[in-house]
Amino acid sequence: MHQKNMLVSILVFFVGFASMAQDTTGSVPPPPAPPSPPGLPIDTGIVVLFTLALCYGVYISYKLSVKKA
Repeated sequence: MHQKNMLVSILVFFVGFASMAQDTTGSVPPPPAPPSPPGLPIDTGIVVLFTLALCYGVYISYKLSVKKA
């Protein structure tokens, strides 16, 4: 009788342990994304910088031409 109770106790323990080990909440969340590279992208920034430099150059050349005339 004592061994029967011990066997039942062990089986209940392992069944409970096995059921807790199962993932029943859904799928595993995806791993986190890798960190972004340092710095800013230069794709749009270089175009804006070139446009500003061109406008500034036109402004300075206009200012000098008006000053001489």
